[in-house]
Amino acid sequence: MQIQDKDFFRLRDYIKSNFGVNLEKKRTLIEGRLSNFILQEGFDNFHDYVEDIFNDKSGKKINTMMTKLTTNYTYFMREETHYKFMQDVALPYWSQNIRDRDLRIWSAGCASGEEAYTTVMVLHEWFGPKKREWDTTVLATDISLKVLEMAKKGVYPEEHFEHLPKAWRDKYFTKIAEESYKIKDQYAKEVVFTQFNLMGNFSRFRKKFHIIFCRNVMIYFDTPTKAALAKRYHDALEIGGWLFIGHSETLSGISGDFEQIAPAIYRRVK
Repeated sequence: MQIQDKDFFRLRDYIKSNFGVNLEKKRTLIEGRLSNFILQEGFDNFHDYVEDIFNDKSGKKINTMMTKLTTNYTYFMREETHYKFMQDVALPYWSQNIRDRDLRIWSAGCASGEEAYTTVMVLHEWFGPKKREWDTTVLATDISLKVLEMAKKGVYPEEHFEHLPKAWRDKYFTKIAEESYKIKDQYAKEVVFTQFNLMGNFSRFRKKFHIIFCRNVMIYFDTPTKAALAKRYHDALEIGGWLFIGHSETLSGISGDFEQIAPAIYRRVK
C-alpha cells in the first residue's frame, strides 16, 4: 500500500514537530510498517487512516502509530560493553563520590524494558549485599504507552535472554511457560516506568542523573534535533556523569559538550 504525498507530508511534519522524529527519507518504512496494520483496522488506503488518527482526540491512535514506526527489536544485555564499563568504571566512581547514596539512572527510550531490567541486574551483581544501603531506582521512559505496558508486565520470550548469563536469568526471573519468563517482583519494583516525550520539558526531573542510557533512539532524529537533545542530556547529568548511546550513533560533529570516553560512551566533564 502506498501513501500519497499529501498524507506523507502531513504525517512527516506532525511527527517531526511533536516527537522530533525525522521521517523525511522514511517513506518506505512508513508504508512497510503500517500497511498491514491499516488493513487490519478496516481501511483500504492511507488517506482514510491518516484522517482517522488525527480525528482521535484521545491521542491513543497517534501513540499506536508511533509505536509501530519506532519500536525496534531489543534484548537483555544488548551492547554488553556498556554494562561492563558501568561495572568497571562508572559504579566504582559513583560509589566513592555520592555521599547520600542516591544513584540516579535514566533509561530514555526504554522500549519494552530489557535495558532497564538489565541495569537493575548489573546493580545487584556489582553492589551485592551493600545494595540495600543505596537508592538505585531506575527511571525508564518511552513515548509509547503500549511498550511501557509490556515493560511493566515484565514477561519475555526465551530468545530475549540469549546474551544474558543463564545464572542471571534463573536468579532474576521466574519461568512461567515453556519459553517465557517474568521478572521477579522484588526486582521489577526497582524500575519506575513512565511516559515521556524526549521533546518535552526536562525540568520535570528535579535532580540530575549520574548515568543516562539513550541508545538507538537518536537514529530517528535529524542533526539539529540530535544536537539539541545532546545539550539537554548534558544539562540533565551531574558533572562526571556518563551518557551511553547506540553503537550505530555518534555525537561527533554534533555536540562539543561531552568528552568521548569510548565508542558510544560520553561523559560530562564540566
